[in-house]
Amino acid sequence: MKLSKTQRKTRIRRRIRKVSMGTVERPRLSVFRSNKEIYVQLIDDRTGNTLAAVSSRDKDLLKAKGNKTEIAALVGKAIAEKSKSAGFDKVAFDRGGNLYHGRVKALAEGAREAGLNF
Repeated sequence: MKLSKTQRKTRIRRRIRKVSMGTVERPRLSVFRSNKEIYVQLIDDRTGNTLAAVSSRDKDLLKAKGNKTEIAALVGKAIAEKSKSAGFDKVAFDRGGNLYHGRVKALAEGAREAGLNF
């Protein structure tokens, strides 16, 4: 049986979610990538709360020039700064069913450069 693209991505997302569980000490860094934008959240899965969120639609990032990959790196740096100010140095990375390539990789490397560990 051949799966559709969305069914395949949902399966991958569930598999990733089994392994990476967010806690108060080490929240889950969840990435959502649309065709135009990229969104990232720090989530505590025990309570279901979003601790911090950044997207390419934020006011300070809308002014940024560059292609989507470069803007994703800026989003990674912004979430790292927000998480450090909230007191989180370590996170569990959840790529959201996307391949670790392109914009998702740029976001992760931007967060690592800004001092986030995962």
